[in-house]
Amino acid sequence: MPLSTTLRCYLTLLRPTQWLKNLMIFFPPFLGGTLFTAVVRPAALLPFVSFCLASSATYVLNDLLDRENDRNHPEKRLRPLPSGRISAVSAGMLALALALAAVGLAWSVSLPFLLFLAIYGLVSCAYSIRLKEYALVDIFCISAGFLLRLEAGGAAFGVTISEWLFLSVFLLAIFLSTGKRLSEKNRLGASAADHRKALATYPEGFLDGTMYLTGSAVLVTYTLYVITRHSPILIYSVPLCCFGLLRYILRVQSGKGGDPTESLTRDLPLFMVGLAWMLMVGWGIYAP
Repeated sequence: MPLSTTLRCYLTLLRPTQWLKNLMIFFPPFLGGTLFTAVVRPAALLPFVSFCLASSATYVLNDLLDRENDRNHPEKRLRPLPSGRISAVSAGMLALALALAAVGLAWSVSLPFLLFLAIYGLVSCAYSIRLKEYALVDIFCISAGFLLRLEAGGAAFGVTISEWLFLSVFLLAIFLSTGKRLSEKNRLGASAADHRKALATYPEGFLDGTMYLTGSAVLVTYTLYVITRHSPILIYSVPLCCFGLLRYILRVQSGKGGDPTESLTRDLPLFMVGLAWMLMVGWGIYAP
């Protein structure tokens, strides 16, 4: 196999598009009004890079353990491991190297940040090895990853996470994780259990109801969060939040996929509303 093809396979294995999730680390300083103070520090990118390395290590491990099941998936069977373009030994060595590099960088940030990174790694490994097979547990494990990124960002930049922000991120993570599972279940149909055992244990309509429930709860907690910020501009970001939630539900129910990262990057309305939300919230926090 040509060197360029091999490098492309390894890059695919790292899933760099999923690094967008790690931008959650910058949410605490961004929403806390200290982003510009935080990013001018020489080591400002270390927390982000550390989580990118750690998350890629967990993705490689998950693909390594899932390679047999992924061969039953219409898209995942084309990934480097299920297709046989990268060996299991090479993937295992890559995961170990990424994990060690992530720990080394996290250590240089702070001990609390390292603790959150370590918990993230443990939860992700437990998910890949066993927990993804249990209904609800798999969704909460994915959601824990978002919360740990949020808390790690607070620890790295010295920002306290408010109760309403914690609840908003938690419920949003459950909402997105449920949508992803519902999309997989609808797309795979009768063969869903062959790819992921937990999908077979969700009764008909359960994932739909959970997505609607958590989506509504996100809207309430986020509204209360912006009210507590006492900014007259932030309240106008609530309609954007509502549109984004409904657009994601429409995307899932239309069979266009429920992966949060792909939804944001491939769905133009979602991308535009996300950009508008960031600009409006930024204006509300930094302009006064």
